Amino acid sequence: MTDENVVFVGKKGTMAYVLAVVTQINQGADNVQIKARGRAISRAVDVAEIVRNKFVIGSKIDKIDIKTEEIKTEEGNPLKVSAIEITLVK
Repeated sequence: MTDENVVFVGKKGTMAYVLAVVTQINQGADNVQIKARGRAISRAVDVAEIVRNKFVIGSKIDKIDIKTEEIKTEEGNPLKVSAIEITLVK
């Protein structure tokens, strides 16, 4: 898995990320990893489901990893944030 096959889900609209995933699959990627943290997790799940059910019929969810990542706040304090990685396979 290369970094090219990773879509980081953030604050943009869901369809922006759907387009990014579909574009990577259409360019020949066998699998695409959708990553998100915190409040963007639900958007990442939406992206995976929309791609799977509407755009790339027959693609499957290969693997879902959940974890807790520790990041530093602006004040320098540690903050634990939930994260998800969804791997879609063509």
